[in-house]
Amino acid sequence: MIRRLRESANPQVKDPANRHFNESIRQRSGGSVRHLTACLPGSLLLLFALALAACAGPEEKRAATSIPATPVELQTQPATATQALPTPLPSATPPSPPSPSPLPVIATLTATTPPTRQVEFPDPAGYQWRLVSGGLNSPVGLANAGDGSQRLFVLEQPGVIRILREGALLPDPFLDISNQVGCCGERGLLGLAFHPNYEQNGFFYLNYTDLNGDTVISRFSVSSDPDRADPASETLVLGVPQPYPNHNGGSMAFGPDGYLYLGLGDGGSGGDPQGNGQNPDVLLGKLLRLDMDSGEPYAIPADNPYAAGGGAAEVWASGLRNPWRFSFDRLTGDLYIGDVGQSSWEEIDFSPAGSPGGVNFGWNFREGTHPYSDTAPPAGLELIDPVVEYGHDQGITVIGGYVYRGERLPAWQGIYLYGDYGSGLIWGLFRDSSGVWQNTLLFQTGSTITSFGEDEQGEVYLVDHMGILFRLEQK
Repeated sequence: MIRRLRESANPQVKDPANRHFNESIRQRSGGSVRHLTACLPGSLLLLFALALAACAGPEEKRAATSIPATPVELQTQPATATQALPTPLPSATPPSPPSPSPLPVIATLTATTPPTRQVEFPDPAGYQWRLVSGGLNSPVGLANAGDGSQRLFVLEQPGVIRILREGALLPDPFLDISNQVGCCGERGLLGLAFHPNYEQNGFFYLNYTDLNGDTVISRFSVSSDPDRADPASETLVLGVPQPYPNHNGGSMAFGPDGYLYLGLGDGGSGGDPQGNGQNPDVLLGKLLRLDMDSGEPYAIPADNPYAAGGGAAEVWASGLRNPWRFSFDRLTGDLYIGDVGQSSWEEIDFSPAGSPGGVNFGWNFREGTHPYSDTAPPAGLELIDPVVEYGHDQGITVIGGYVYRGERLPAWQGIYLYGDYGSGLIWGLFRDSSGVWQNTLLFQTGSTITSFGEDEQGEVYLVDHMGILFRLEQK
């Protein structure tokens, strides 16, 4: 399970010229390495914002394998109680849900055109999170290949990708790189993105932590067997040294523009002691944007904000603390980012389709909409507020989700679903026809939510770190 830890510790910052890291990267990349992240020394309070716990132990594995073979409903409770959540991790019996958060903050960025259909929140009592599969080992993500196969690919944190076909978990993994993945805590196999032309080129991309604790972005290819990747096909795309063991980010996705977006945390410790989130010259604390089709290992899109200089050319957006999960609305192209908070506030950030690069979401000048740093932002620096935030009376780790665009549940069209690991709560968010954001609490699941996902049809799934996968369905 994921836990948020506050420890008095003196984490040792690794040498930015980490020879073992560079040597291992060079071996995989034929002698080249992109090393653009500065790592400054320091020993500060270690505050975990998102910690993916140690690989499943005996009790966790027993719990996973005891899931019944026939899908059942994930029990939820009406979101009407007003009792506040305790701050420790949830117990086996889910706590009573809190009252919905106050009216969400309106972002200074607004989408270009309000929706033509009046979106309304469905009555959650008529819907359920139905069990699709169990028996997974610490799953942290889910993706589809967009190749018409209808398969689901589940990320297991220790370094394995499993395939779910027609509700059945295939016995052999799609890929197993556990021997080169450093796990667990906030480390492990964290992100997966299939190339938009995967059906033709067989390329997919992984974000994982190597055995030295550093971030590796690599490209792999499928083998002649469509259910097996070729582990020898790994091509290094990007290596980013990590100064601390937390705040790795992990999310990755191809945007509607065909470019690959990567979410990287601020490097860890607590409070961003190295100032990475606001430093345009480093990759940490940023959303990156890479062109995977115009160069090897990648090219820089011409409209990236620092493509001509002034910062790291890969950077698209800055001021992020730990963007664990983000997604694009498959209909509109709008971007939603779940950025894990420091000690008080969790937030959902938003960037409408067509927005230019260079957006600054505020960390560490602000946590959510609230001042955090003692240093005031420079005059003229525009910081973009989240569209919604919630306090730690309602959860401890935001898990960004997806805008529902499936066909089975028409009442959910246009609703962005997101949740919290620590409380198991799930909220809905949408922008109404007048442009105002509406947010409400929908489900209390009691699950240890690590991610959401969607299949090729746009149906939405919930990933539980205890080894379970659910899908939103009508009762």
